[in-house]
Amino acid sequence: MKALLLKDKGLWKDMKVEEIETPSPQKGELLVEVHAVGLNPVDYKTATNGMAVWSYPHILGLDVAGVIVEKGEGVTGWKTGDRVVYHGDFTKKGGYAEFAIINAHTVSRIPEGVSFEDAAALPTAGYTAYQAIHRKLPLEQINTILIHGGAGGVGGFGVQLAKLAGKTVISTASVHNHEYVKSLGADHVIDYCEEDVNARVMEITNGRGVDAVVDAVSRESSTDSLDALAYMGHMVYIAGAPDFTKVKPFTKVVSYHEIALAAAHQSNDVYAQKDFAAMGDQMLSLLEQRKIDAMLKEVVKLEEVPEALSRLSERHVKGKIVAKVK
Repeated sequence: MKALLLKDKGLWKDMKVEEIETPSPQKGELLVEVHAVGLNPVDYKTATNGMAVWSYPHILGLDVAGVIVEKGEGVTGWKTGDRVVYHGDFTKKGGYAEFAIINAHTVSRIPEGVSFEDAAALPTAGYTAYQAIHRKLPLEQINTILIHGGAGGVGGFGVQLAKLAGKTVISTASVHNHEYVKSLGADHVIDYCEEDVNARVMEITNGRGVDAVVDAVSRESSTDSLDALAYMGHMVYIAGAPDFTKVKPFTKVVSYHEIALAAAHQSNDVYAQKDFAAMGDQMLSLLEQRKIDAMLKEVVKLEEVPEALSRLSERHVKGKIVAKVK
């Protein structure tokens, strides 16, 4: 098969499409013919330092949409020809290739009304946002949510899901993306480049603060955003834990929630892994009903992935980029 090969750690900008042996599914696995694969920051982040468990050449790419072409021993509930999407395990070879392997219990069926490209835009960013909003937060106790980076993948899906849940959504974005983030459902958008975000949050909430923050930006951002929380507020962090010492005991009584999708693959917890399929089913249903948008802004060829990842690493890409493989 053809695959985009990472020859060694740090060389992701030099990846080239070459021929490599097609893998075979083992017990409980599926071989998927890849039609589309989503690009994510985790690709270049893990590729920069590599992983001890990788063998080179390695294949990146976590968000795969395609067709089942072969089943491993013991797989039930699926047949060849089924259209599926999944979030992959980054310790194993991924989806920047014509074929890829995945555990059968983690995949979701793509509805006929959803394209492979739109489906591939979902898993990493979409499931992260879904886990943040629907698995971590006690939504019945929450009215206002601050979601950082509303023009990006996690932030954009988070804005949509929080608004669908009936919450008042405040987001941050560069000024040229404000109308776009509002189109996703944000009630208020703050220009983080020019405005004091926490001061604006307090102004919007009449000095109370928000019930929850979802931060996929950085440890520094999540630490700073602790000042935006109301009493009994919730901090959901994705790109680094905040400095927990900033909030003193017996003051705001903050609850902290870590999101790390990849940990489910490493946990040996089949229940956690099956939740990928459940989250995917729910988000694909919302996509089919046009209740959410896949935020697909660009489709590239497999050989164009390194250049697209380079642009993604500059952190100014709006929405999602997907590589069309077939």
